[in-house]
Amino acid sequence: MSKFIVLEGLDGSGKGTQTALLREYLEKSGKCVCVIDFPAYGTPGASLVELYLNGGLGERPDDTNAYAASMFFAADRYVSYVNEWKADYEDPDTYVIANRYTTANAYHQISKLPEDQWDSFLDWLWDFEFRRLGLPSPDRVLLLDMPESVSESLVYRRSSETGARLDIHEKDTAYLKRCRTAAHYVAGKCGWTVVECAGEGMSEPYSRDEIAEKIRSAIADLL
Repeated sequence: MSKFIVLEGLDGSGKGTQTALLREYLEKSGKCVCVIDFPAYGTPGASLVELYLNGGLGERPDDTNAYAASMFFAADRYVSYVNEWKADYEDPDTYVIANRYTTANAYHQISKLPEDQWDSFLDWLWDFEFRRLGLPSPDRVLLLDMPESVSESLVYRRSSETGARLDIHEKDTAYLKRCRTAAHYVAGKCGWTVVECAGEGMSEPYSRDEIAEKIRSAIADLL
């Protein structure tokens, strides 16, 4: 099988930028690379995800319970896997890089639940997606971590520059703060690599090249 690397982090943490830089680095090293992005906006598999994120099921993330929302995102991944990247994953010479994956469901959705339900939800999620749906499990998960105040500032800056509408996750600062706490919990429990992208008290993240170097170091053993 291929090497499967997932980049995670709150909205605005630089996942898209770092995914592109990692792809460029691996291709320059002579590797075959497949990049996948979730949600797969604009595709049939992501229709329920878009309905949810655009407020069609309620204006707050908590209006849709953790299990229902998880099934929307899981369907998106399943359709994408079967139709687009299964062959790449099964090719032992290909590196698959995901900008978000099942792992995003973990911290986004447990943030809606009492802490005493977090472990049972995670058990359900891994069983549902990796065993029952048959989706691949990643070899390495990198959590791009920065204070939510920095993430929020970058999200609003991006929206202002591009005109993109904020979804119900991006607009809810209290929700994003809970997600960061949840992400640290899941990272510790599941052995993810936490990549610090900005220090506490900083108003801007480290440079993209500094972060990219941390990512390359974190996956060196997979190359």
